[in-house]
Amino acid sequence: MNTLTQIRFVWKPIVLLLSLVPAVLVATDTFDITGSLGANPVEEIQDRFGNWGLRFILITLAVTPLRRITGWNWLTRFRRMFGLIAFFYVVMHFLAWMILDQGVLWSAIVEDIAERPFITLGFTALLILTAMAITSTNAMRRRLGKRWQQLHYGAYVVGVLGVWHYWWQVKKDIQEPLIYAAILGVLLGVRLWKRYASAQRIRIDRV
Repeated sequence: MNTLTQIRFVWKPIVLLLSLVPAVLVATDTFDITGSLGANPVEEIQDRFGNWGLRFILITLAVTPLRRITGWNWLTRFRRMFGLIAFFYVVMHFLAWMILDQGVLWSAIVEDIAERPFITLGFTALLILTAMAITSTNAMRRRLGKRWQQLHYGAYVVGVLGVWHYWWQVKKDIQEPLIYAAILGVLLGVRLWKRYASAQRIRIDRV
């Protein structure tokens, strides 16, 4: 079995199953099988889904820098899957808020999105992620051409919006969003440094 076949039929299913464990734990904790959701179960469910959505956004953004540092080109085979898992958790975070918190009261939902800045940021991130998920197939990549790459650079925007959304939501206890902000800052810094280094090489070659 070659490396690509092993990744597709062995490692991808394993990573996918492990990635879904937090979602399963939400379900089992709801019925007090593996734990509990605490005194405020609705908020706990939203927080768990939201945190894992943000973590997988950062994991997705980390794939390319890690590939360049380690030379493990096979890491790119997981990038789309991690992005779709991030989308899944963010959608679940949104649905938990919309159904459990807002009771699908559309007037209240629209009002919160329009008037509460941290919800506006989160909803904007969800819209960008949705566009990226819809266009994540190889067929859409071929159809969109250069526009596909430009759209999927939106992952960095989603990362910024996600951290910002979380920061504004917690207000005072910013320790965890600060950690996420630091990780995102490193990933963006690596990206910007690569662009700067590439521009410098092109400038030198033209001299």
